[in-house]
Amino acid sequence: MTLLIQTLIQGISLGSIYALIALGYTMVYGIAKMLNFAHGDVIMVGAYTIYSTILLAHFPGWLGVISAVVFCGVLGVVIEFLAYKPLRGAPSLNVLITAIGVSYLLQNMALLLFGGNQKSMLPDSFDFPDVKIGNTGITVTGEVIFTITLTVVLMVALTLFINKTKMGKAMRAVSEDKDAARLMGINVNRTISVTFAIGSILAAFASLCYGMSYAYIKPTTGSMPGIKAFTAAVFGGIGSIPGAMLGGFVIGILEKLSSAYISTQFTDAIVFGVLIVMLVVRPTGLLGKKIREKV
Repeated sequence: MTLLIQTLIQGISLGSIYALIALGYTMVYGIAKMLNFAHGDVIMVGAYTIYSTILLAHFPGWLGVISAVVFCGVLGVVIEFLAYKPLRGAPSLNVLITAIGVSYLLQNMALLLFGGNQKSMLPDSFDFPDVKIGNTGITVTGEVIFTITLTVVLMVALTLFINKTKMGKAMRAVSEDKDAARLMGINVNRTISVTFAIGSILAAFASLCYGMSYAYIKPTTGSMPGIKAFTAAVFGGIGSIPGAMLGGFVIGILEKLSSAYISTQFTDAIVFGVLIVMLVVRPTGLLGKKIREKV
């Protein structure tokens, strides 16, 4: 029983990281109707930014995180402006190929700057005390508590931003109908740029949590978490913010349960196998909605 509870807690922690990344995927798709497959590599950029500012420049830990948040936010806007904005209205295949190209560009730039060897990201900068739950023998690490708490805070903040602010309302309007939103005076280009910035900022926070959990980074660090986060977004319902959260938690828990009770060698196969079943049974995901197109 103790193993099960600890596994579930670890799964929620891992799912929190996937949820933060999945929110970036689902926001961009929901508003701009495009899949930014370079999003996973923004996590890698955020991780290297924290590594550079803390370990190379010897900045305080909190300043390293702020640097990563600012840099990733600006990077998201630059990627959207240079790579995706010219393709507005282009076939989805063109956007997909461009996204893959941006992904490889970021990976190779990191390879040139930092080399291919693994690097320790956060050796002593973020050290949180562990918490023991009574006499149950269950210990929750400080990193897990921090990750789950940060994810909940960011998700609440994002929900309030989308529902309560003027820009959030503009995002919802652009998501429904870009042309109608433009006629109502909404700056569609600026709204999409802000969407990319927010998604990249969430990826920066995800890179912090990922670094605390796995300690080491390399140029391909963001590839697999990005793919699994995309799986979480599809599982929950691509374009749905609550669906991205739910999908992240489900994928994280499923991954940890399969590792603990089946085999680590089959973890990825089980996760993607469940996704295939979900797409067959419910193609729109758990919280996705069917969209009817008028012809």
